[in-house]
Amino acid sequence: MDEPMEDVQPETQDVEQETPAEDVFIPASVVRQQVLSGDSYTHHSAIPATVKDDMSTECVLGVDEAGRGPVLGPMVYALYYLPLSMHRSLLADTHKFDDSKALTPAVRSELMEKVCTDGSDLYQHSGWATRLMSAKDISSAMMRPTGTYNLNAQAMDATIDLIQQVLDSGVNVREVYIDTIGQPAAYQKKLERIFPALRITVAKKADSLYPCVSAASVCAKVTRDAALDVLYSAYATAEDDGVVAWGSGYPSDARCSNWLKGNMDPVFGWGNECRFSWGTAKEMLEAKGAPCRVDWPDGENDTDNMKLTGFFLGAEEEKGDELGTWFGRRVTEEVF
Repeated sequence: MDEPMEDVQPETQDVEQETPAEDVFIPASVVRQQVLSGDSYTHHSAIPATVKDDMSTECVLGVDEAGRGPVLGPMVYALYYLPLSMHRSLLADTHKFDDSKALTPAVRSELMEKVCTDGSDLYQHSGWATRLMSAKDISSAMMRPTGTYNLNAQAMDATIDLIQQVLDSGVNVREVYIDTIGQPAAYQKKLERIFPALRITVAKKADSLYPCVSAASVCAKVTRDAALDVLYSAYATAEDDGVVAWGSGYPSDARCSNWLKGNMDPVFGWGNECRFSWGTAKEMLEAKGAPCRVDWPDGENDTDNMKLTGFFLGAEEEKGDELGTWFGRRVTEEVF
């Protein structure tokens, strides 16, 4: 079972690290129209030249995510792959990749720009992909009346799909490192059953242990940062000066909670940027929401207030058999 996501929050001192840079680099993984429409989608970079020239090259692949706990914005899963022979020398020694939370927003943005710039060593030797899971889709899946699709299951499916898509492209992946969802051992066993030919390692804090996971972390975080920037553009004013007023999007961030309170529509709440399944959003809607409620017949207790069916059937007749008349009048055999 998922723990309540609104309880998974960064420490106060880490909130600024979770806040997008003012001039964040917008990578190809951020498609403006789809982000604003609340769509979820996948982006793959081109296979890097070093790998494409020799598809038998053994590669290492890392997977990480960004935005699991926020009430605003998407969650993004990312993978990053490159030749095994270059794993540490290129990523750790040359470019100093680390867990995205250990890097400043500006440094993350600069690294992502290098990854995406044709002619750079990172572009030549590395490939990457992202799965952007919109706030709208996350919430609708978690709030289904039946067959709830929880966040752990959504995250697992995103990871599996991204890896499979890279394998289907012909890249010779040999080793995979993944930052865990829940218990590492159980997660690793499940992935090993799905991908028996791969050497898979699932670990806590993998983004600080394995450079390819660190690079995936940067791809995920900058994609989320840029998506937040795009989402906020629908609300931005000239006075904002490029700053996202809702900050990091985490409920523990005062900028986020203040923005939610000050920008809540009394009927619809917020837009595609909000995860309505989060406790923070639910509580604000219940506390400040409009008096618009729909009372569905329960077939048990009558009330003094006339329900919608009363306008069509008459209040007294409705009280007699409320459920039976909800979808139409009963008919007797004489009618036939």
